[in-house]
Amino acid sequence: MNTLRSLILPPLGAIYGGVTRARLAAYRRGWLSVSKLPVPVISVGNLTTGGTGKTPLVEWVCHAIAGGRELAGDRENNPQPETRKRICVLTRGYGRPDGQSQVVVSDGKQLLASVDKSGDEPYLLAKNLMGIAAVVCNPNRYAAGEWAIRNLGSEVFVLDDGFQHLELARNLDIVAIDATNPWGNGKLLPYGRLREPRRGLSRAHCAVITRTDQAERVADIQQIVSQFVGSGNVFLSRMVTTGLLSLDGKTVDRESLRALPVAAFCGVGNPRSFFTQLKNEGFQITLTRAFADHHHYSQTDINHLLTDATSNGAQLLLTTAKDATKLAGLEIKLPCYVLDVQIEIADDGRLVELLQNACDGKSAAR
Repeated sequence: MNTLRSLILPPLGAIYGGVTRARLAAYRRGWLSVSKLPVPVISVGNLTTGGTGKTPLVEWVCHAIAGGRELAGDRENNPQPETRKRICVLTRGYGRPDGQSQVVVSDGKQLLASVDKSGDEPYLLAKNLMGIAAVVCNPNRYAAGEWAIRNLGSEVFVLDDGFQHLELARNLDIVAIDATNPWGNGKLLPYGRLREPRRGLSRAHCAVITRTDQAERVADIQQIVSQFVGSGNVFLSRMVTTGLLSLDGKTVDRESLRALPVAAFCGVGNPRSFFTQLKNEGFQITLTRAFADHHHYSQTDINHLLTDATSNGAQLLLTTAKDATKLAGLEIKLPCYVLDVQIEIADDGRLVELLQNACDGKSAAR
């Protein structure tokens, strides 16, 4: 299988790279048109597929625009201030059944779509950004933006996973880079995880290097990124645990659970990062189980997990907030808790300044 993979995928990667370069050149030379919305657009994206910490960064950006830079603590009992602008997150919504339709996940005041219709990440964003931002899924971000302006009165858009979505003009381009695996294996899709060569960073206005506490040689990554976006526009960040929640969203005392043997499972782009976060928090992990990113859990999945967990002595389960959105209605015979994490950006004043300028309609200089 590995021999077959090594024979087939490199040529496919070369073809993908050629198509990517041609597409970028067509936009650069004006052969393909770029649509512009009449309100500011801020894009948060990445160079690699999955697991860079992009979704928490989107959430952080929305809070920063709304004026709530202090993100630590209980979201429910520590409400954010009133938004100065009506924010709307535009996202494609990977993993939803009808990927070509528009789904209004939230109008910013209430959830309007289930996780099955919206996808796990848009649903989680909508839930965490209640009172802060609306969330709309549509592969045509321009059409979704026009709709949101007309129907929601949106005044600023945050484009989720938008770095390669060149059809829509933006005032600020932010790229998330995972310090634990910044360039994938250095190969383009489908052989590797790169969506485009790293020189594509030259289109970005700034970059946020995530999970710096879990990686070595962060300074080397920072130096490489700085060559493309400028040293003053590279920010270091880490994921911080802000609490442990039950599946119904209630806060749990994590101190009392640290000594118990636990089984950890997730279906995210970087499962190793989640398991490392748990170990760093002092949890006694007896079993880890990684499912595919955006995995839809069945009762059979849970039953197999429970069997393996109990045979390894686990007394409870731990998972991510993203996975928790897809566990409703399933019978889970062990206590199951959710690790609540948020992104913490060091020396974020410059990034907030860039966001404020973008929200004032100014396009950042490259």
